[in-house]
Amino acid sequence: MTEARPQSTARRERGVGDQKDTLALYVHWPYCARICPYCDFNVVRDRGRIEEQAGLVDAILTDMTAQAALVGPRRLASIFFGGGTPSLMPPEAVAAVITQARTLFPPDGEIEITLEANPTDAEAGRYAALADAGINRLSMGVQSFDDAALAFLGRDHSAAEARRAVETAARAFPRLSIDLIYARPGQSVADWTAELTTALDLGFEHVSPYQLTIEPTTAFGRALARGTLTPPDEDLAAALYEATQAVLEGAGFEAYEVSNHARDVAARSSHNLHVWRGGDYLGLGPGAHGRLTLAGERTATVAHRRIADYVAGVAAGAPWAEREALDALGAAEERVLLGLRTVEGAPLTLLHALGLSETAGPLADLIADGFLTLAEGHVAATATGRPVLDAVLRALLT
Repeated sequence: MTEARPQSTARRERGVGDQKDTLALYVHWPYCARICPYCDFNVVRDRGRIEEQAGLVDAILTDMTAQAALVGPRRLASIFFGGGTPSLMPPEAVAAVITQARTLFPPDGEIEITLEANPTDAEAGRYAALADAGINRLSMGVQSFDDAALAFLGRDHSAAEARRAVETAARAFPRLSIDLIYARPGQSVADWTAELTTALDLGFEHVSPYQLTIEPTTAFGRALARGTLTPPDEDLAAALYEATQAVLEGAGFEAYEVSNHARDVAARSSHNLHVWRGGDYLGLGPGAHGRLTLAGERTATVAHRRIADYVAGVAAGAPWAEREALDALGAAEERVLLGLRTVEGAPLTLLHALGLSETAGPLADLIADGFLTLAEGHVAATATGRPVLDAVLRALLT
C-alpha cells in the first residue's frame, strides 16, 4: 500500500474552479421499497405514496427557488440524488429538478449528475428513462455479489439481478460507480477479495467499499445489543481493509478519499470533491443537509426530517429545522475534517487558523509519527493514518 500524498498543485486544482462562484445540489428522496437492517438514514417505506410523493416533488422545486433567491447568482457545479432510493423517483420528476436547477444556476458546459440506484430488475427497467431525464452517472447500491450476504443485508435483489442491472446501466450511462459493504459477520478475506474482483471484472471505474457500521438505532444495532449478531474482530476488520486497498491499488485504482476509489482522475466524483473542498451546496428534501455562504458567513442548514413537516415548512417559507452560522474556527475545523479524508488533504493555512503548527504540538507529533504528511502547503493522511483517521482527527482537533 503506497503512502497517501498530496497531489501536485496543477493536478489538485484541476476542475476545482472558484468554489465561491459555484453551487452543488443534493436532493434527498426518502422512499425505499424496504428498510435495510443496517440503515440509519432518513428513510420511509414507499408503500405507493403517489400523492405524497407528488407533493414532495413540488416542495423540492419550491425550496430550490427560494434558496436560489437567498444565495444569488451561482454556476451549477453538480447534482446528486441520494436517499433513500432515488431510482424509485419518477423520471419526469428527476427531469423537472434538473431542468429547474439548470435554469436557476446556469452551468458552464456539462456537469456531473449522479443518482443512487438499486439493482433490482424493476428499477433497472427505469435506467433508460432516468438517463433521458439527465442522469449521467449512476451510483449502484449492489453491496454484495453473494446471495446469502444480500439476504443478511436485507437487500431486495439477487446477485444475478445485480449483474443484469450492471449490463443495463452500462448501456444507459457514461459513468458507473458501485457501493459494496464488507466486514460482515463470517466474511473471510478470501470471500471479500473474490467479491471485489467481481466488481472490477464488471468494468466499474469508481468503487465505494464501506465497512459495515452498526448503529444502535438500526435492526442490526438491536441484534448486537441482544447478542445475536457478532461483527468481525478488530484484527479481521483490519485485514479486510488491507485487502481492499491491495486489490484496488493492484487494479489501478487510487483511494482519493477514505471510502472512494477511482480508476483515474476523470472517474472521481466531482460532486463529492466539491463538498470535501468546502464548496457551497443546497440540501433539498426531508432531512437534507446544506452548506451555504449567506451574508458572508458559512451557514449549515438541515431541513425538517419528516416529509409532512418539510412540505409544510417549504410552504411557510421555513424549510429548515436547523440553521447555524459557523464562526471562522468552526468553518475551518469542518474543512479540515473533510479535507483529511481525501488524498488532497487540507490546506496548511486552515490548520494554522485552528492554532496548529507543523513545528510543535499535535500536528507536528502526528507528522513525526507518520500519520500525517506535509507537502506543497497541504496536510494529508498517510497510508498509516488513513485506517485510524478518526483517532488521528481526535488527536489533532480535541
